[in-house]
Amino acid sequence: MRARRLGLAALALALVGATALAAGPRAGVLLAIGIGFGLVLEGLRFGFAGPWRAMIVERDARGLLAQLLAIGVTAAVIFPLLAANPLELSPAHAPIGIGMILGAFVFGAAMQVVMGCGSGTLVNAGSGNQIGLMALIGFVAGAFLGTLHTDFWAGLGRLPLASAQSLAGPMGGLGLTLIALALVAAGITMRAAPGKRRPPARLLLAALLLAALAVANLAVAGQTWGIVYGLGLWGAKVAQAAGADLGGVAFWANPANASRLEASILTDVTSLTDIGLILGAFLVMRARATPGAPSMALAWRGWGLVLLAGIVLGYSSRVALGCNVGAFFSGISSGSLHGWAWFAAAFVGSVLGLKLRPFVLITPRAMVTP
Repeated sequence: MRARRLGLAALALALVGATALAAGPRAGVLLAIGIGFGLVLEGLRFGFAGPWRAMIVERDARGLLAQLLAIGVTAAVIFPLLAANPLELSPAHAPIGIGMILGAFVFGAAMQVVMGCGSGTLVNAGSGNQIGLMALIGFVAGAFLGTLHTDFWAGLGRLPLASAQSLAGPMGGLGLTLIALALVAAGITMRAAPGKRRPPARLLLAALLLAALAVANLAVAGQTWGIVYGLGLWGAKVAQAAGADLGGVAFWANPANASRLEASILTDVTSLTDIGLILGAFLVMRARATPGAPSMALAWRGWGLVLLAGIVLGYSSRVALGCNVGAFFSGISSGSLHGWAWFAAAFVGSVLGLKLRPFVLITPRAMVTP
């Protein structure tokens, strides 16, 4: 067991070193941060979709409260960082719009169908779960397809960009954010079942580690932690390799996106942390005494529905301007009001998704539940 873990640690260091040699030290550090995300999410069983499901079905608030703690701790650190470095660091601010709210609602439903959000899909795939891999393939395709229609969804109408900082300044905005998190946490605690209101030490540790990694990601990448952009970029690169001309697509004609499309994915900060997250989950799975074997719990109909749900998950996350990480976690922790709107819409969508999930016939053994 010890030899196996030492070997896996050596593998991780070798991959980080190879990335640093190929794309520079910053790329190597970002890959290491992504691996850290995967180690925490899979190793400490911290997730997003699963705790929402537990709260809705069982009134178990422990996982959701841990999420709010992680967001609050992250906000307490990055609000001052953003204020002190406005030109170097970018928050996850986005406008609230009709398309964004619809996308978040659909995303919330789809993530309960496939039993994983953006980060959960990466974790499931990295941990060797074949259903998670199928969902990831769909997510990549859907995130790319969503980039083809950004103008349409934006054209449905949106509010002016607003943030906690624009309402009350950096420190006042932080105060508003922490108060809002505390009020939501209090409301959730009141709704929770007895004995399911206090996160265990494992989740508290995971929340603090995620906050530390999110801060490190901001400092190194210059932007908050995200998932969706990298997956959409992968899909665009596949489409381009297959002969698609993306020059006429407004999203990919944007100079910043066009340059990323032409460059190696090792130069894209979101891709690096996405890849690292998959690797981190893989390392945890292989380090366990009895690594779980991939499960084939679905009939053909179920596989098709998982792929379709993955496509919907990716498409809706693009329309919603982020997933549980980019919109909910990073949006709220950096002061964006759209993060709160996303949270409300996606949570309502999750209620619908839980009613739809039995039709996919996913068994409890078939997926881990981050």
